[in-house]
Amino acid sequence: MVERKPKITASRKLLLKSLMLAKAKEFWEQEHEEREAEKVRYLAERMPTLQTRGLSLSALQDLCRELHAKVELVDEERYDIEAKCIHNTREIKDLKLKVLDLRGKFKRPPLRRVRVSADAMLRALLGSKHKVSMDLRANLKSVKKEDTEKERPVEVGDWRKNVEAMSGMEGRKKMFDAAKSPTSQ
Repeated sequence: MVERKPKITASRKLLLKSLMLAKAKEFWEQEHEEREAEKVRYLAERMPTLQTRGLSLSALQDLCRELHAKVELVDEERYDIEAKCIHNTREIKDLKLKVLDLRGKFKRPPLRRVRVSADAMLRALLGSKHKVSMDLRANLKSVKKEDTEKERPVEVGDWRKNVEAMSGMEGRKKMFDAAKSPTSQ
């Protein structure tokens, strides 16, 4: 037995959709807050707060030199990563162009349906070893087509008489006899 699924009304569907969107928005906001918290935590871990109070001029200059050295290292890493990205994008573009070129050179020929007899197929598979010819149609049964329209003439008449004649048990007997007679010939 086939189980019927309950149909949901349009208003119920709209309500469920709005609830799903509200939940998705809530999840998105939560994820955004988590990302911001992770970013703050990462920066606090990597970049400690600077204590410049009470430092002499030479200590401040040393601190500035350290910071400049760190900035240069980070800038070099950023430059290297950018160069790798640019190189990879160029390589991807080149490979895409090669694929398009290869696709353009080889056109698929339109395939035609080929009728091959059983003998020709066996000859192609077995080569010159194939001596026996197979006539697959010889073993098929012959079936005579009977024209059923010629046997049953179509009567055109008043349909009310036909209904009255077929009503009751006499009509059922006539129908039974009519169905029985063409097969008994």
